Amino acid sequence: MKKIEAIIKPFKLDEVKEALQEIGLQGITVIEAKGFGRQKGHAELYRGAEYVVDFLPKVKIEIVIGDDLVEKAVDAIRRAAQTGRIGDGKIFISNIEEAIRIRTGESGLDAI
Repeated sequence: MKKIEAIIKPFKLDEVKEALQEIGLQGITVIEAKGFGRQKGHAELYRGAEYVVDFLPKVKIEIVIGDDLVEKAVDAIRRAAQTGRIGDGKIFISNIEEAIRIRTGESGLDAI
């Protein structure tokens, strides 16, 4: 099993969710986040005063899937989240040793 974490622009969430549903994904966790990468935030003007916005709004998506779907899921996220501009985000993949469904006690792939 693998855990995929994707940091994307908030307005791309619906497109990413639909792309993941198309490949058969059943569950997703979405967390509102703030952060910056290479773009380092930006300056904005408010009531005549300029200020720097260090942390930009982002959305973090977390999914745990079987190894066989990882490539499809990563490709779906990348295609749906891409705008071609700086700040499109990142995808991280890590190993999951075990998953347990609390309600039934199922474990492994049956739990996800």
